[in-house]
Amino acid sequence: MSLELTINAEIKAAMLGKKEADLRALRAIKAAILLAKTAEGGNGEITEAEESKILQKLAKQRRDSLDIFRQQNREDLAVKEEEELVVIERFLPKQMDEAELRAALSQIITSVGAASPADMGKVMGVATKQLAGKADGKAISAMVKELLK
Repeated sequence: MSLELTINAEIKAAMLGKKEADLRALRAIKAAILLAKTAEGGNGEITEAEESKILQKLAKQRRDSLDIFRQQNREDLAVKEEEELVVIERFLPKQMDEAELRAALSQIITSVGAASPADMGKVMGVATKQLAGKADGKAISAMVKELLK
């Protein structure tokens, strides 16, 4: 079942269950998918990779907003963002934990032949492609910096 069909089914369930937070997040996902499908130059269909990118973008937006709201002591808004983030993360592929990420990056560093922080660009290019959807860009970057010290 495609993500769009799954989201539509989840929206119906959230409406029936009167789950307002779930409904907000699911509608945001549906809107993002529709925008991607109708984007100029698009053929009306999106791939699983594009769906994953959309979900990651929505999750990142929620995380960033959550940080800002917490810094500004707006706990009422932070709670809403956190609720939506939980729903969005249900549809994302499982993220790598720190040990898995370290192992994958160590392997990439050896295959690229990186030895110093100056080689970070080479490593990041390969890592972001290989680990797309499995790890956050900030986490990859921080780990690569640590491993290339």
